[in-house]
Formats: sequence, structure tokens, C-alpha cells
Amino acid sequence: MRVCGVELKGGEAIISLLSYEGETFNVPDCRQQSFVISHSETTESIRDFHFAFGKLMEDYKVDKVVIVSREQKGKLAGSATSFKAEAAIQLIDLPVVLMSPVTIKERLKRNPPLVDFDGLGLKRFQRLAFDAAYAYHNQHIFNVWDNA
Repeated sequence: MRVCGVELKGGEAIISLLSYEGETFNVPDCRQQSFVISHSETTESIRDFHFAFGKLMEDYKVDKVVIVSREQKGKLAGSATSFKAEAAIQLIDLPVVLMSPVTIKERLKRNPPLVDFDGLGLKRFQRLAFDAAYAYHNQHIFNVWDNA
């Protein structure tokens, strides 16, 4: 199964692909590490993001998208653009799961990655997206669905 972890920050969607096959994790090379939505107030910009993200998921044969959830109100609330991006991702013909940062930390604490992040060939800013994909895989592998 191939999962795409997504962290939505402001007008940017940071992604990390992670596959699990034959009891082995693999971080496939990807032509893109993030998507930037420059003018979220225009319909065309959101449509372009929706198309580009969907095409990437199709090209890399992604089975599921895991988005790091954000607060909807308060000091730590996500931006309006990030929620538009989330909606655009949810409209792609793929299962989409929202996972809270607390759940991700719990899954990583229970079963930490056995490899150093720097050795994966990912950029530092992709860390949370990778953690989301890894946490989802572990949740699926060990059939742990509480607090999801």
C-alpha cells in the first residue's frame, strides 16, 4: 500500500510518499515535495492545485492520502487556504484520512521508525508529512484504530 502524508501549512501542501510492501517500508522518489497555492481567492488556482495533486497521486499510484489535521479555531487554527486545499484533496477519487498530531505522536512513540530521517533522502520540512504516512501505516499494520 502506498500512502501520501500531507501537511497543510498556510498556502502550501507539503507531501511525503511512503509505501509498505512485503514487510518493508520504502520512500519512493517523487518529482514534487510540495504544492503552493498562490492565489487561493481565485477558483482557477484551487482547480489547478486539485488537478496537479490528483495527477501526482495517479502517477505514483497512491492508495490513500493522510492529512495532518489542524485546529479550526483559536490561536493555532489553520488558515483558510489550508482548509480550501484540504477540501480540494478530499474531492480527489482516493480515500482521505485526517490524523491529529497527537495520534501521530502516539503511533510514533509506540513504534518509532528504525531508520534515521536524514538517511531517507527527504527534506527536513517533509518530516511531519512523513510521520503522518508512517503513523497511518503502523495503525493499519497493527490494526490500531482507537483515537483515530
